[in-house]
Amino acid sequence: MRLALFQPDIPQNSGTILRLAACFGLPVDIIEPCGFLWDDKRVRRSLMDYAEAVEIHRHRSWHAFTAERTPGRLVLLTTKATTDHLDFAFAPDDILMFGRESAGVPDEVAEACDARIRIPLRPGLRSLNVAMTAALITGEALRQVGGFPRGL
Repeated sequence: MRLALFQPDIPQNSGTILRLAACFGLPVDIIEPCGFLWDDKRVRRSLMDYAEAVEIHRHRSWHAFTAERTPGRLVLLTTKATTDHLDFAFAPDDILMFGRESAGVPDEVAEACDARIRIPLRPGLRSLNVAMTAALITGEALRQVGGFPRGL
């Protein structure tokens, strides 16, 4: 399993998601362009000293990502989906993709995904923060596939 961030806008969210991935041993694909300089100190502040523990693959564009991506289903988290994440059967080789904080993903990207899922929210509320969404979805996906690290 791996995470993919589509053109992230907010460096603190990216850093938080990278830290999440480090803690669970998940590689991360960054699909550029980002809405900030990649070496932004705000990414480092959120990531803290976990940078060496996360495997990051940067892709210069959506098309580069699609050409270079690893096997597995591309599962998009989107408020426009009709399938709730709790009704979705995750697989160990899924790529969990999260869109831009400001705009999600373009239709072309959404249509290229193998599945689109959402987190059910109370009526009238739009969405969760992308880092919170990543944590919630990653936790459920790892629970389903028995992918949480064990030991200690």
